[in-house]
Amino acid sequence: MDRRPHPPHSGEALLFLTDEQLRQGIEAMFFAYRGFTADPDRILSEMAYGRAHHRALHFIGRAPGTTVNNLLNILGVTKQSLNRVLRTLIADGLVESAVGRQDKRERHLNLTDKGKELEQTLSNAQRARMRAAYRAAGPEAVAGFRTVLEAMMDGEMRTNYGRLKDTSP
Repeated sequence: MDRRPHPPHSGEALLFLTDEQLRQGIEAMFFAYRGFTADPDRILSEMAYGRAHHRALHFIGRAPGTTVNNLLNILGVTKQSLNRVLRTLIADGLVESAVGRQDKRERHLNLTDKGKELEQTLSNAQRARMRAAYRAAGPEAVAGFRTVLEAMMDGEMRTNYGRLKDTSP
């Protein structure tokens, strides 16, 4: 049995985290999320939009032509909640809704040029923050971070994430 001390950040040492180390990780995630959403929140607040609008714009932009049902599945929100957000985005000319060609009950969603511009502005702010953090942390930390995030996802969320990853250019 190896009794040598392990560096505090070695893989083996991470298997035996104390409650204090876990608390620090939870708090770091909380404050990182606040930072990650701060820039888009400022932009959205000027338009009287919130994070739900941002999430809808992001995933409609990520999968043009997606259905309302698919978006409901990805976001994990109620139909009533999503419809409220979509009505606003459609009324403001950011999203277009089209009746399905094969199934007339389906509504397919696409960003308008105005919607693409807003989504790009919001994503650029978050990409800049992620890029800076990734560069500061280094490639091994980035890979580890992604592994931790994926391990925290529930099964259905991991499936949705996997589908999105599979469509990446």
